[in-house]
Amino acid sequence: MALTSLTETLDLYGRVVFLRVDANVPLDNGSIADDGRIKAFLPTLEWLTQRGASVVLASHLGRPQGTPDPDLSMAPVAARTSELAGVPVPLVPGVSGELVWSALGALGPGEVCFLENLRFDPRETSKDAPARLELAMEWASHVDATVVDGFGVVHRKQASVYELPHLTNAYAGFLVEKEVEVLERLTARAERPYTVVLGGSKVSDKLGVIEALLPSVDRLVIGGGMVFTVLAAQGHKVGKSLLEADQIGTVKGFLALAKKLGVEITLPSDIVMAEGFSPDAPHTPLPVDQLESGPAGSEAMGLDIGPTSAADFRTVIAQSRTVFWNGPMGVFEFEAFSHGTKAVAQALTEVSGLSVVGGGDSAAAVRALGFADEQFGHISTGGGASLEFLEGKHLPGLEILGWQPPVAP
Repeated sequence: MALTSLTETLDLYGRVVFLRVDANVPLDNGSIADDGRIKAFLPTLEWLTQRGASVVLASHLGRPQGTPDPDLSMAPVAARTSELAGVPVPLVPGVSGELVWSALGALGPGEVCFLENLRFDPRETSKDAPARLELAMEWASHVDATVVDGFGVVHRKQASVYELPHLTNAYAGFLVEKEVEVLERLTARAERPYTVVLGGSKVSDKLGVIEALLPSVDRLVIGGGMVFTVLAAQGHKVGKSLLEADQIGTVKGFLALAKKLGVEITLPSDIVMAEGFSPDAPHTPLPVDQLESGPAGSEAMGLDIGPTSAADFRTVIAQSRTVFWNGPMGVFEFEAFSHGTKAVAQALTEVSGLSVVGGGDSAAAVRALGFADEQFGHISTGGGASLEFLEGKHLPGLEILGWQPPVAP
């Protein structure tokens, strides 16, 4: 079943629309370090305001644990949204209550406001469904419709994502529609050769998506911190590199399954080993069977894939028609250890087909390294949601909008 599209709505003029977005942007001393998630929901916002809807923007920011935290106020987000959209976007001082209802009642056609951080109210993310419903009912009595355009939260049952759409007319925004369209291509109709590139810190975070995708991909490329558990499973010594020893048995299992299914697995042939975790730590690339042979010996830690591996990864990606990438290849925040991630990003921009950056740290990395969103086929705004989608898990925030996972042929 398809999503209930925003374009299926009728007259929106003067209607109060609750627009749930994912504006959980990274902050640096109170300033927005990456406004990509704000830019992502602007088409939906502009479509609504052009039709005279009174739009109530709502999002979370960080993890304030259910109490107001001035360091996690939506104020900078509201200000940046106003700059990008070219319309006033005042911040409402609260999530619910009389001040909020007064502000909503004063909105005119085409006007916009931004609620304060939804997670300032513990009911938004409560595990107690009646508590979430209570908050949603308060909102529902003051709005006419809900539009969900925050893909990064559709895998969670939260008051603004699940309960409120139950209580009002509810629609998917354009960003959510695009995310689903792209991810369905990856799961059901990917052009081949189909390559998945995985990185990031923990192999345990990726086991679900590996298991789900192995039967449908041609190549699996692994880097980042998670690769050291894979190398250890093959008998390599990895020094002080990040290692999940309790996952070695599981890793051996998926390596065996990949071989059985004929999936080509590409691992690094060399690793940049550093003498410590710092931007200026002495470092050198070493072959994977000699990772403890440098000056630091068994105290060395791997912080990036090596130059030979980066070239190999680029070759595999270049030979692919569909590429999904989730997780950096190293500590990209440190310039000395960013080269592997940059090589993978550059390779994705040159794919003759569909290239998808799977949100989270990967999206942050490509922007931090100077790439533009337009250089990729798609940059997902939801790291965890993207992975759960690819794993075939139930996504309550999508299912309430009419979507159901496609049935495997």
